[in-house]
Amino acid sequence: MSRLDSMLRRFTAQRDGLNWAAEQISPVPGDVLDMGLGNGRTYDHLRETLANRRIWVIDRILQCHPSCVPPEADFLQGEAEPMINQLVQQGHKVALAHYDFGFGVKADDVAEAARLSPIIASVMTAGGLIVSGQPLVGFEELAGPKGIAPGRYMFYRA
Repeated sequence: MSRLDSMLRRFTAQRDGLNWAAEQISPVPGDVLDMGLGNGRTYDHLRETLANRRIWVIDRILQCHPSCVPPEADFLQGEAEPMINQLVQQGHKVALAHYDFGFGVKADDVAEAARLSPIIASVMTAGGLIVSGQPLVGFEELAGPKGIAPGRYMFYRA
């Protein structure tokens, strides 16, 4: 499979997975957390899909497309652990989280996702969902929507 085809499959899985998760959490109270803003495509989709929810965004630096800059009050700049802990300390709960952190080295990405899993769990609402490009630990793994190849994206319930 070409890299272009692989990217298209990843983007399609991400979009379809987020849309599925957004439908699943409709009765679940809480905010949304996008971990890894990047250029802002996912954030832009989340704010359109879940316009009635507050969307928190965490990233080390703000370097997204100008049309995708989150409100200053909702952008938490820095390392994930202290930013998630800040949300917890302020009493926020998350109904849907999207995990998209990565260094680009699979072993490092998997280790970081495992390390952050209990920290992510601390901010989640019971019954909330996590859509992740990396395997997480300590959550109930879900099948997710039909049509997404196993391992392409992972889905978890808190």
